[in-house]
Amino acid sequence: MNILLVVAGALSALAALAHIGCIYFGASWYRFFGAGEQMAIMAEQGSLRPTIITSGIVLVLSIWSLYAFSAAGLIGKLPLIRTALIMITAIYLLRGVAGFFFISNPLGRSPEFWFWSSAICLSLGLLHLIGLKQQWASL
Repeated sequence: MNILLVVAGALSALAALAHIGCIYFGASWYRFFGAGEQMAIMAEQGSLRPTIITSGIVLVLSIWSLYAFSAAGLIGKLPLIRTALIMITAIYLLRGVAGFFFISNPLGRSPEFWFWSSAICLSLGLLHLIGLKQQWASL
């Protein structure tokens, strides 16, 4: 069992749960997590758009969590595991690095959102990268 991939999967699952919290608790959670005032206002107005967007994120993070757990050996092997994990790792790393460039021009989100979400994504990307490297031969 690869502990780094277990941690990566657990953190992706935790991020999915936080997004579910945003859907359930609404505007105050969107604001707290820095999703942008526009998302919070839409949630307050009862728009389905924040729920649809956030549900998509929940789905993606949940799938990514399952792939990390699969690679770690916690669950059975999922299809295209190497390809999926390369893509997941690359997306986390790219999002982590790219987000730091938006701190000075936050595009409707807070600078804090970009800093913390980028730090989290970069950390998750590194966990995936190291865990994937360790596990590669058994995938």
